[in-house]
Amino acid sequence: MKHGEMLDWARRLDAGDPLGAWRERFQIPDPDLAYLDGNSLGMPPKRTLERVQTVIRDEWAGGLIRSWEDWLDLPQRVGDRLAPLIGAGAGEVTVHDSTTVNLYQLVVAAVRLRPDRSVIAIESKDFPTDRYVVDGIARARGLTVQEGFDDLGGVAVAVRSMIDYRSAEIVDLAAETARARRAGALVVWDLSHAAGLHPVGLHAAGAELAVGCTYKFLNGGPGAPGFSYVAGSLIEQLDQPIQGWFAQVDQFAMGSAFAPRPDIGRTLIGTPGIIGLAAAEEGIALTAEAGIDAIRAKSIALGRFALDWCDRLGLDTSTPRDDHRRGGHVCVHHPNARAVTARLATEHGVLADFREPDVIRLGCSPLTTRYGDVARALAAVDSMR
Repeated sequence: MKHGEMLDWARRLDAGDPLGAWRERFQIPDPDLAYLDGNSLGMPPKRTLERVQTVIRDEWAGGLIRSWEDWLDLPQRVGDRLAPLIGAGAGEVTVHDSTTVNLYQLVVAAVRLRPDRSVIAIESKDFPTDRYVVDGIARARGLTVQEGFDDLGGVAVAVRSMIDYRSAEIVDLAAETARARRAGALVVWDLSHAAGLHPVGLHAAGAELAVGCTYKFLNGGPGAPGFSYVAGSLIEQLDQPIQGWFAQVDQFAMGSAFAPRPDIGRTLIGTPGIIGLAAAEEGIALTAEAGIDAIRAKSIALGRFALDWCDRLGLDTSTPRDDHRRGGHVCVHHPNARAVTARLATEHGVLADFREPDVIRLGCSPLTTRYGDVARALAAVDSMR
């Protein structure tokens, strides 16, 4: 009886969803699929398919080398479109390379800004690539890795995710940035699970450095480029370690000595992937049109719905109940989580995500996720206990 009540409630919520019509702007071959993995890879916007065809057919095939007149500053132009969605300003964001490469750049650059300190702080349970990058930098530069952020005295750089990739818990960006600043440390924020879902508010929080990806809630496509944010006041101080010709102040002089650009372009490296950038730009533009505040409001509502029904069905979750501390997914704990996640796909038409050791992660991407998708997933998990 509870499953029927939950599905009926979900249908009513879907019928009144102010963002419900945005789902029609995505290419969705199977409308019956409950896709709850948009926090790993977003669905493709229809406009992206058209844009990619235009880039290949008209700009690449038609324009050939002449199209570089338009492509050359695409990383900065796309960055400027992204900036308002994360609370940054024009000229503070570039979209380029992978999140991992961008993180490496900014962490090394931040370490160089604190030459009298030799410690990088990170949580052992943070996203693996962040930990691997920090470990590699520390090993190469003779630095020490500190577990956790309780004591930031002597720490040069803290690397932190704004939203935890397992539990969806949100860190207080402003409070933790201010605490680090009082201790003399810089923070490089990873916004991968926040960008396109949460307003973030980098300026309001006083954040100076951040990276993130565009293929999750921003629906940029598989392998879409990541982004780098550097506060305007810090840009000219940034000595980033990978010196490529797109960051050179006089790029086409082909000189022998590297002189970094004085603007956000100094975060660039080599020739950007134009097709990936074009796809990312369309996902970013679609998100901006829908409105980040409306997206966040639906994210909160989807989370409330899921957590309420976890309680009614007796499902175990560690996702925060406080709306201000919860991101865009809900984790359900199950002793056979890996097998249950696989069965959700094969037997119930639900694509979710498994995370060690016992987490079934239900990603709620507000522009494409229906309340009915969440209800179907919870009913299916409940039936497999």
